[in-house]
Amino acid sequence: MVLALRLGGHDEHPGGDRWFSADKAKHFFVSAFIQSASYSLLRTTDLSHRASLAGASAWTLAIGVGKELHDRAGGGKPSLKDMTWNVAGMAAASGLLSAAKR
Repeated sequence: MVLALRLGGHDEHPGGDRWFSADKAKHFFVSAFIQSASYSLLRTTDLSHRASLAGASAWTLAIGVGKELHDRAGGGKPSLKDMTWNVAGMAAASGLLSAAKR
């Protein structure tokens, strides 16, 4: 996961921190993947749908915030726009997981 977020090279925002870019797509899809994989893993432990979704959301947010804190510490440029796309990916995956549960 960390590798996927680092694939953009050292300068993650070469054209500026725009709302729509390849970097933002990476944030969206990696967060959606983390949300889905975490949810699936938690469901295998016999947790309820709701508890698994909450746990997966907490994990996905923690990874996204951790990535931005790493950027702030010198590994890149922290971005509220990146976090917005992280949350959007998490929410999209949650919606699909909830719809598939029914």
